[in-house]
Order: sequence, then C-alpha cells, then structure tokens
Amino acid sequence: MVDVAGGRSDGSVDRPGLDQLIGRYLAPAVPVHREDSTVEMVVDGRQWMLRMRELLGSAGPGDAVYICGLQLDHNMDLTGRKPGEPGYEPLGELLAGLAERGVDVRVVLAGAVVASSLRNLKIGPFRDNVRTAHRLRHWRSAKAPAGQQPLRGRVLLDWSGSGIGTNHQKFTLVRRDNEITAAVGGFDYAANRIDEFPHRRLTVRGGRWGWHDAGAIVRGPATADVWHVFRMRWINGTSLPRRRFIWTPRRFPVLNPSLITSEIPPAAPQPQAPASGVAVQLLRSVGPWYVDSLVPWGRRHYTSVPPEGVQEVYLALVQAIGAARRYVYIEDQYFQEYPGGDDRYGLYPHLRAAAMRGVKVILVGSGTRDPAERAPLINRTLNQDLQDRLIEPLPPHLRRTVGLWRVNHLTVHAKLVIVDDVFASVGSANFFSRSMAGVDTELTVATVTTGTAVRDLRVRLWAEHLRTPLTDPALRTALEDLDLALGAFRLEWLPPDAPAGTWRCPGMPAGFAPQESVLTLVGPP
Repeated sequence: MVDVAGGRSDGSVDRPGLDQLIGRYLAPAVPVHREDSTVEMVVDGRQWMLRMRELLGSAGPGDAVYICGLQLDHNMDLTGRKPGEPGYEPLGELLAGLAERGVDVRVVLAGAVVASSLRNLKIGPFRDNVRTAHRLRHWRSAKAPAGQQPLRGRVLLDWSGSGIGTNHQKFTLVRRDNEITAAVGGFDYAANRIDEFPHRRLTVRGGRWGWHDAGAIVRGPATADVWHVFRMRWINGTSLPRRRFIWTPRRFPVLNPSLITSEIPPAAPQPQAPASGVAVQLLRSVGPWYVDSLVPWGRRHYTSVPPEGVQEVYLALVQAIGAARRYVYIEDQYFQEYPGGDDRYGLYPHLRAAAMRGVKVILVGSGTRDPAERAPLINRTLNQDLQDRLIEPLPPHLRRTVGLWRVNHLTVHAKLVIVDDVFASVGSANFFSRSMAGVDTELTVATVTTGTAVRDLRVRLWAEHLRTPLTDPALRTALEDLDLALGAFRLEWLPPDAPAGTWRCPGMPAGFAPQESVLTLVGPP
C-alpha cells in the first residue's frame, strides 16, 4: 500500500509546486480536489479484500454500503476462507446481515439481455450475474427471521450500455454517518483476486498462476464524485424497461423486479481529509447513448451526461502522457484494440509523441490470460496494433525507447498509469480505445503529488515484478534512483557508470535478491 498524502522529495525528478503539477499533468476540463482528499493506492489483492471486509463491516444502522461491479461472487469470503473452514463467511451473508441491521445496501451488476439469455454460450459474466442477482435477492441470512429476504429490492442488473460494450465500473462506497469512503479500481469481488507477492498460490489448468490488480481508497470531498456516479447508475438502471429475456432462463422471467426503487439521496458535503501537496480527480468514461430495447432497436441519451458522452479518462491520460519528461509506465490487461473501439480516442499517438521526445515508455502486461478468456497465454509477440500504431512509425533509433514486457505466470489486471514519479491513475479503464471512448463505462482515480508517494508506488511495483523483496534499505535506495531503476528494463537505459550486471545479477545493486525471473521483454528487441 502507498498512502498518497504528501512526503519529501529526493530530487530524482523535477519537483515543481502543486499548482504547476495540476496545470501540467491533470485534465483542465475535470474538477480538481486540491489538498482536501487522500488517495491510498493498494496493489495487493489479499490486502485489498481485507480492507473491504473491514470497511463493509464498519457500517451500522443508518449507514450505507453501495457496490458497483462487472461481476460478484456471492459465495466468496473476503478473508480468503473456503467453504467448510472455521469462520467462513460468504459475501452474500455479509451483505444480508448488514441490511438486517439497518444498513442501506445496494448492489449494481452489469447485465446484457442477449448474452444473459444464451444458454449454451458464455459471453462475459452476464449470465452468472443473473444467477447472482437472483441468489442475493432471495438470500435468507442464518440470523434472520424465517422467510425474511433482506436484499430483495437491493440488487440491480444494469443492462444499459452501448450495445457492444458493458458497464465496467468497479467501486465500493461506504457511508458511515455522513462520511463517505470510496474504493475504486480494477478489483471484482471474486475469490481468485485474493493473491499477493510472489503470486504462487493459484493454479490454472494445472499450471502456476497469479493475479495482479490495483485500486485506490479515497477519503474526503472527492468521494462525493463517486457517490454521484453510483446514484446516477442506480437511477438510470431502475428507469430501464422491465426487460424480459429473449430466451427466458428457468425461474428468471425478468432482469429486474418492479419492487426496486430509484431513491438514493445526493451526497452530503464531505469533511476535508487534509493531504498536503496532493490533488485528486475522479475520471469517468461514459458513451453518448445506451440501448433500452432490442425489438425494435432503441437508443437513448443519458440525462446525466452531455449528448457527446464523457471521456474524462482519455483527456486525463492524454494530458499526463503529453506532459511526461522522463517516463510513462502503464500496466494493463490489453495493449491492443477490441471490437467497439474508436480511433479518435486511441492512446497510441500520444505514447508515440512521448517516445519522440525521448521519454521512456514502459508497458507491462500479462503472461497468462484471465482464465475466463479461455486461451492460456498472451503477449508472446508484439501485437499488430503496437507494431503499426506505436513502434513502426518511430524512427529506428527511437524504437528502443519503447518496450512491452510480460510477467510470466501472471494475469496483470491492473489498469494503472504512472508518469514521472508525480502522476498516477488507477481504476477500471483499460488501455484500449473502447474504454477511453466510453463504449465501456469506466471510473478511474488520478492524482498528482509534490511528495514521494507516487515514486514509492513505482518502487513497490517494480520490486514486485523483479521478484525481489523490498526489505533491504539499499535496494529501496537503488529503486528510488530513477536513472538507475530504469535500467532494470533495458541495459542501455542504465547510467554510463553503472556496472553491466546491474539488475541482471544478484547483489547488483546492493540488496537486489530476485527469487526468480518472470519479467520478460516481448519487444521491440
């Protein structure tokens, strides 16, 4: 975990004042929360789920718990316990128990009429979400009176969207009294997300596998922006027609029962969470229209967004990449385009422009796909989009300024961008243009800081991918030295006076003790 709440500069990169950072790296079209909200970055799945258990469990009568996600496993235990183990607590039981105690519990899951209706073809998590929604609505807590269903009107399938895209936003809100905490990121509530360094606890198809993700816990006035997103999602979702399935699954005649109400109050003014030298933005991607009927085909504009949609994630990343002076570091699940993309919102030309300025562009992706995608391996070679849109247009002498690396045995599900040790963003938005355009609805947190918190996040991530425990102060010092640390990716990026074996041999630099080598250059060579 890295707490973005200020700190000391070590001089490894240019450290202007906060106003300069805001003007240089943050999107001018998006509201900025200046020194009044904290952002805590979490890049460990086990730690994230434990924090969510603590956060959800802290809610009491009169409080609120709102969850919005692509999918949710109602049988998972947030502490990692399995059914039959002492203390095992399904997430459904936790949520039902909160509702019984007087907590306003709401859950929004992504839905899709066609995909949810197909019996023998699995497309995304939508059909599973139908079952999850049905199970939660009928959940009878072990401590509830007989027949009571505390979550009956509290689970919504939001099947709106652009047709080919999906509602991909992933966040949790907990309001205690009037104070809101928001958790935004790439994490779904699924048991296989509970993983941690060195990622050796999971298996897939009999082989070793791990899961790497990232999220941000936000406090202060910035959380009201997240609350507004959920409120609009809930209101829009409850206003959808009472859509039936095309091919009705047994026992599930409609996506949403009529008893779900649209009432969610606006967020109360939030108390400040002082954060010296920190600015925060909440960024949305929302398309200009959504489908509300299939026969006949019907499209409607959202009433809560401009007619052209919202592309705040794209605007922010273009701004930050355009301001980059030393490096751009991106972790993502996809570095190629998928159906539904829009070239107007592609990030490739902006990365190319950064490379033309001599900025190091570091792309880190999976070595193993999400098992839900069936095919086991990924990033064996540079994909055609990276070749054609990023690498080939560069002059030959600048092509090694860019690189794609994979982490073997790992699904890199994090959607994370770091620039120059001063800017960081994390959320649900993938690199490809369908996330940038809003074909997939997304939510991301961006921050700049005059302190060292973004640098510390980079150090934490690079040590993990190098598989070297971050326990030796000498190693931390070496990774904090940006000139030296960049050489972990390419030899020619090392400072001229660095020994040739630096980051290639144990003990070079001091404290470097890799347990294994999993970071592999895909290209260009």
